[in-house]
Amino acid sequence: MIQIDTRLAKLARDGDRGAFAQLVDMYKDKIYHLAYRMMSNKQEAEDVVQETFLRVFTNLERYDDQQKFSTWIYRIATNLCIDRLRKRKATYSLDAETNESEGTDFYSFMPSNEDTPEKQLILSETQQQIRESIDELPEKYKSIVILRYLQDMSLQEISDVLTMPITTIKTRLHRGREFLRKKLEQSFGPSS
Repeated sequence: MIQIDTRLAKLARDGDRGAFAQLVDMYKDKIYHLAYRMMSNKQEAEDVVQETFLRVFTNLERYDDQQKFSTWIYRIATNLCIDRLRKRKATYSLDAETNESEGTDFYSFMPSNEDTPEKQLILSETQQQIRESIDELPEKYKSIVILRYLQDMSLQEISDVLTMPITTIKTRLHRGREFLRKKLEQSFGPSS
């Protein structure tokens, strides 16, 4: 049985704008959450969502309807995030001299805390530390940890999205978890 998103992708490829709009509705929030987790910045996440759908629209003829549409769109979004993270790391350094009058110090690139005061009270110190630790993961582990634990993808789906062997995914997932464990132990002390 053909999945609805695959059917919609075929219709959109044939010029059905309504089908494409349905695909956007189906995936915009999922892609936003993925991008926000990877980028830790609302504006950049929104940009990734827009660019993802632009790429989907302009490359629909390249979509192989024998593969899951969700795998294809997640691959596009994840690669866009990874590219932006690489550019960000190459461009901005903690040690770089900046011109604060133009608002280009390191702190201006950090995500704003847009939570309401009530949400800030609810957000525990542990949750905040976990989020910060995920943000600090090396990019080769970060995307895999986010796809596995925050997007709830299987190892096979992650392998398909990132076009990597499952053994590599397992290794990087293990190393990512170890990195997180060590970071959290530094913050809270070893668990007993």
